[in-house]
Amino acid sequence: MRALVTGIVLLLTGGAASAAALPNPYPGYQSSVYSDSTKWLCRGDGDDVCDHDLDATVVKANGRIALERWKPARKPRIDCFYVYPTISLDPTGNSDFTPGENEELFVVRQQAARLGSVCRVFAPIYRQVTLTALAGALGGNPIPTDTALADADLLDAWKHYIANDNDGRGVILIGHSQGAGRLVKLIKDEIDGNPDLRARLVSAVLLGTSLQVPDGADVGGDFANIPLCRARKQTGCAISYGSFRSTAPPPANSFFGRSLATGMKAACVNPAALAGGRATLHPYFPTDGRSLPLGVPTPPEWVDRKVTIATSFVSLPKFVEAECAETNGFVYLSLIVHGVPSDPRIDDIGGDLTPEWGMHLVDANVAMGDLVAVARSQAHAYRRHH
Repeated sequence: MRALVTGIVLLLTGGAASAAALPNPYPGYQSSVYSDSTKWLCRGDGDDVCDHDLDATVVKANGRIALERWKPARKPRIDCFYVYPTISLDPTGNSDFTPGENEELFVVRQQAARLGSVCRVFAPIYRQVTLTALAGALGGNPIPTDTALADADLLDAWKHYIANDNDGRGVILIGHSQGAGRLVKLIKDEIDGNPDLRARLVSAVLLGTSLQVPDGADVGGDFANIPLCRARKQTGCAISYGSFRSTAPPPANSFFGRSLATGMKAACVNPAALAGGRATLHPYFPTDGRSLPLGVPTPPEWVDRKVTIATSFVSLPKFVEAECAETNGFVYLSLIVHGVPSDPRIDDIGGDLTPEWGMHLVDANVAMGDLVAVARSQAHAYRRHH
């Protein structure tokens, strides 16, 4: 009888009991930088850039529009830890700790804030390699950068978060481009080989990078213990892809989808069809059409009708499909855009830079609704299993 009662109590309180049982891998850790709340874009406290102005206007194929209100999770049971891409326009090789309204603050709203309907969002400011440095390197005018400084900042932020804010909760790690690459290193160094931290991993969402897996396998390569996600209820796994138009696959000099070692391929997980195949994406695009912090362009005409779109985001149902594809050894998420000139909706989406970049600028936006849906399913599964 005692065993039965104990079992019932553990069943009813299992999530909290399991969370409390997870040891703190960084006991007593306090960051002199990240103990300051101003060093976080979002800090899971319900009153920052991740918590406001996320309503969307849904533009249907017939031109009709509908308002979609965004609702934050009332009592989120998991966390999200987000690392943003190359976005800073600071004139130096590495950015400072002051976020720009049209840079760091802009991109966290595009790529992570919407996950606040599922999790508490934590997004540290870090001294990343800047857009200025990237443009200089691509243009043949390099300026000094310090990649180790950026990695050290993220490690410091991660340790402080785990030691002081996580409380044994499950966490989704999400990053794009430079942010995804730095998360791959963090996961390799701190999480992949540590059972206590792997037990906290709900999933790792690594967008716009070439996460390496063995050809024909879902685990190995960059991570020894973390497989690719193939089901919505699977946890402790990774989602990764780089996107290209179906009509413009990666060229030989592509930055993404590359094999980086013999026997390895870039991972591709379709967030709308984790098990594989073709599926319709659920996008959220900025209403003003902006993808880079280079000023606000002329807003696109999302619908050819005299309507006012007052929200900061637009969603286009049944407009973009996606499937993982391979071309000349490059593995990528192929985007099929269903623009119809005869209907009142816009006929195309942006996101292209040059052929080697593909649709890099909208890697997150084009599937944001799907990433939120997967996060919600994984959060439920994690809570049941832990």
